[in-house]
Formats: sequence, structure tokens, C-alpha cells
Amino acid sequence: MPAEIENYVHRIGRTGRCGKTGIATTFINKNQSETTLLDLKYLLQEAKQRIPPVLAELNDPMEDVDAITDASGVKGRAYCGGLGHRIRDCPKLEHQKSMAIASSRRDYFRSGGYRGEI
Repeated sequence: MPAEIENYVHRIGRTGRCGKTGIATTFINKNQSETTLLDLKYLLQEAKQRIPPVLAELNDPMEDVDAITDASGVKGRAYCGGLGHRIRDCPKLEHQKSMAIASSRRDYFRSGGYRGEI
């Protein structure tokens, strides 16, 4: 498991190319950051993937703190430089997804996957 969730997203995105599906296996250990594991949990939920029990059991302390954050104005999240949003709402991640889709389309056309005339 990469130390940063954005690298995880990039690596997993490489498992399926040119419209094909892929299977990714992620190994984690007890030294993995809980923040990274929570981000992974949210990524899997967003992608409508099965959540492994070890991740499903994790409670996000930020869910209990959302009301306090709104009242105090204190923000922070590790993935995007402490900008105060969750990974599932991250504009940086959305941009990376868009770029990955565009790249896979370019790869598809360059690989000869498109059989029409250009």
C-alpha cells in the first residue's frame, strides 16, 4: 500500500486499460496510517466495491467532529494539504480521475484499439 492515497489511486487505475477490467490486490499491515485506511475505505465505497471487514470496522473520528468543525471553523484533511474536505469530496482527486480517463482513452487509440479511420 503506497503511503499516499493518490499514489494508490494511480496504481489501481493502471490495472485496467483500454476499456478492460483489472483486478487489484492491496496488502496492508498494522503500521499503515489509519487516515490512509479511512481514505481507502471511502474510495472503495465511492467505487461501489466490497469493503473488507478490517476497513468496515474503522470509525472515522471526523464524522463525530463535523459539527464541531462547522462551529469552530477548524479544518484539515491529510490527503489534500489540510483543505478541510474528505477524500470523497476532493477536487484534486476528481481532477486526477478525469486525467486518468483521458489518458486511458489516448492509450486506447494509440494501441490500435480503434479500428475506424481517423
